[in-house]
Amino acid sequence: MAESNVTTAKPQKATAKPKKATVKPAARPAKPESRLAMVRRARRINRELAEVYPYAHPELDFRNPFELLVATVLSAQTTDLRVNQTTPALFAKYPTPEDLAGANPEEVEELIRPTGFFRAKTKSIMGLAAALRDDFGGEVPGRLDDLVKLPGVGRKTAFVVLGNAFGVPGITVDTHFMRLARRWRWTESDDPVKIEAEVATIFPKSDWTMLSHRVIFHGRRICHARKPACGACPITHLCPAYGEGETDPEKARKLLKYEKGGYPGQRLNPPPDYPGLPAPPLGAA
Repeated sequence: MAESNVTTAKPQKATAKPKKATVKPAARPAKPESRLAMVRRARRINRELAEVYPYAHPELDFRNPFELLVATVLSAQTTDLRVNQTTPALFAKYPTPEDLAGANPEEVEELIRPTGFFRAKTKSIMGLAAALRDDFGGEVPGRLDDLVKLPGVGRKTAFVVLGNAFGVPGITVDTHFMRLARRWRWTESDDPVKIEAEVATIFPKSDWTMLSHRVIFHGRRICHARKPACGACPITHLCPAYGEGETDPEKARKLLKYEKGGYPGQRLNPPPDYPGLPAPPLGAA
């Protein structure tokens, strides 16, 4: 009998049921910071910055409210150091509003040319000098409503003058203050007036002027716009934006500016009541 070529198939084992995929529960999103927690953190930042910058001050050289007002207008779109290098010759020639108001515009333009936008700035400072002469008896007014009516003077400039020449508290929202207030989540606005109003609700009025100096100091020295020196920052434990900049301590230290980086500050003639300010190097302009 011939062999059959048909092979008997072995019975297959029952197919195991596929295992259910293990689905890990999604990580819970970080709990939004409460208003109270933000305020407490903001006030702690201010306290710690007060320890880091006990000498924080306006970095424009001035001897009276008129000089501070003019210097602040000139500081737009340039550094305070550049203004401080420029204003001695300007104020030597035009020490009063009456002098500046009656000046030759072309001569003023030449004196302030290093600050940039010198034609527009000449128009502003000569216009505000004329307004001071004609409307305020040659004196800088100590009221916000009066200051902002002067040519070239906005709220930022007005608060610089009020806080530092008249002792009237104010929040100076310049580009540094605006950047840090957003990084620290004190505000989400990019409108200076709204930022001013929001920050004013976080801090007592008595803190406003010195808060402005400390924040601006920190923005100029450590928390820069393009390359924040996160690895050398003393308040990283309070900063929601930590990591936006260089976190390596050694590399971060190389980004530090002014006295934090071992260099002089922007004032060429700091007043004697700011102890601990590093002196400019010999031969500095």
